[in-house]
Amino acid sequence: MKARFSINSRNLPTLFTLGLFVIMFAVGSLSFPGFLSPQNFLNLFIDNSYLLILGVGMTFVIISGGIDLSVGSVLAFSTMLSSSLLEKSHWDPLLVIPVVLLAGVALGLFMGYIIQAFDLPPFIITLAGLYLARGLCYVVSIDTIGISNQFWQDAAHAQWNVIGQNFISPSVVIGAVVVIAGVFISRSTKFGRTVYAIGGNEQSAILMGLPVARTKVMIYGLSGFCSALAGIVFTFYTLSGYALNGKGMEMDAIATVVIGGTLLTGGVGGVFGTVFGVLVYGTIQILIVFQGTLNSWWTRIAIGFLVFLFCLLQRVFESRKVGKAKKPEAKVPAKSPS
Repeated sequence: MKARFSINSRNLPTLFTLGLFVIMFAVGSLSFPGFLSPQNFLNLFIDNSYLLILGVGMTFVIISGGIDLSVGSVLAFSTMLSSSLLEKSHWDPLLVIPVVLLAGVALGLFMGYIIQAFDLPPFIITLAGLYLARGLCYVVSIDTIGISNQFWQDAAHAQWNVIGQNFISPSVVIGAVVVIAGVFISRSTKFGRTVYAIGGNEQSAILMGLPVARTKVMIYGLSGFCSALAGIVFTFYTLSGYALNGKGMEMDAIATVVIGGTLLTGGVGGVFGTVFGVLVYGTIQILIVFQGTLNSWWTRIAIGFLVFLFCLLQRVFESRKVGKAKKPEAKVPAKSPS
């Protein structure tokens, strides 16, 4: 008997993303000298660690069938709060980090509670959260706050060699830890399984006795945590807090999650797919830099085109799945009487 090789249709969008990344990197390697260098590949993670962290939190939200438009503003508030506590209040960095993370979690839990308790659309509530967090940035300060704290300076300039003279930054390690934790939570915990169940069919999840209400609130708390952590990582790049940081970054996070194969309707997707979505996003940026004559806005154009493409692909995969489910079984014709 011949063994059959089959691929779960749910994994096809993620595999398509992986294939797209390999093709793009191969084209860049053939077109530009030095593109294939190990450091150039590591730079994909160094330059996009904060986006990867945002994407992990957004993945859980979208798998549950929700959306979070506040992540960019929460990131900005995180940069403002951390820089203000460090430079104006002179707090210890080891105290600043948990306070900022708790602030992000509190904002996320607040939005999640409003969404769940009053059965309101996540789009509207998180849009309100976007304006709330952005307004809080200006409450902290209307000016840019530079960070001169030695701990932050060391974290910003640290480089750890991994392959010869090639290096990574602490932000890459933080991003990797978040990805590993996200994979473990989504695949090996009751919380993760409940998130998928809510996205697949919330009413069925309720009938199964799953803690739907608590989980929905916790999902937005997790997203708030990732947004605050991404803000801390972002300050390692800029060494400052600025009220306009992260403007439009919520759309980048959503785009990388969708390109990574997570369905906007919920129930399907994963953290690994989001990693590949971020890699595709970063590769487009590097290709434009190596090309030299294209405006950086071409990144937005390319990402917009890919989001269109992946939404269409998702619809095709879902249509094929529904079509197979509805396909009637062949009936055996009755024998005519002899």
